[in-house]
Amino acid sequence: MNAAPEKNLPTIARFASGGSGIYATLLAVMAVVLILSNIGASKGVIIGPLVTDGGFFLFPLAYIVGDLVSEVYGFKKARLAITVSFLLSIFAAFCYWVIIWLPGAEWYDGQEALERTLGPIPLIVLASLAAFFVGQLFNAWVLVRMKQRTGERLLFGRIAVSTLAGEFVDTVVFCSIAAPVIGISNISTFANYVIVGFLFKSAVEIVLSPVTIAVIGAVKRAEPEYRANSAK
Repeated sequence: MNAAPEKNLPTIARFASGGSGIYATLLAVMAVVLILSNIGASKGVIIGPLVTDGGFFLFPLAYIVGDLVSEVYGFKKARLAITVSFLLSIFAAFCYWVIIWLPGAEWYDGQEALERTLGPIPLIVLASLAAFFVGQLFNAWVLVRMKQRTGERLLFGRIAVSTLAGEFVDTVVFCSIAAPVIGISNISTFANYVIVGFLFKSAVEIVLSPVTIAVIGAVKRAEPEYRANSAK
């Protein structure tokens, strides 16, 4: 069934409770994407003139899933998903530390590679987790606040504005912690670092917003409680 024209959509914001099981799946996806992106960040990558890391293509996906959860389930459920993903990432980092610490067998020759892959600089890990937690919460808060004002209308606008807000906070937090670690020590270089990161991540999410909107529509249609629930 085709979605109703935007002008006919209700002006009351509605959210699903998450009892159908779809929410749990999305939470798992968000957590896995964050953990994998942290692993990928240990590898430097060069694509043309762009210098980035191996997790660059994964991190925007976490924000897309965050937009989906916020739009369909509301701020409380989004906050829960973000918090669980955050705690699982910390648990994963602790597990990496234990794995590296355990004494290797005499025939094991991969300790150095293991440490380079799973033992990144602690402040970089802290930067990633802090940026994700703060940025995702702000992204979810902005999207839900806008939805409470516009109801089901203006979905693209909610995604675009919340993405820009969340990515800006995310980038500033990450760069502020990571910059001294990677050797950035002057204002002009720091500003370049923040602006390039912000524009890249935001551009990816805006370009993919039609896909995000299509998936949001599919999830709303799959949630039996969605249209019946009142705004939270």
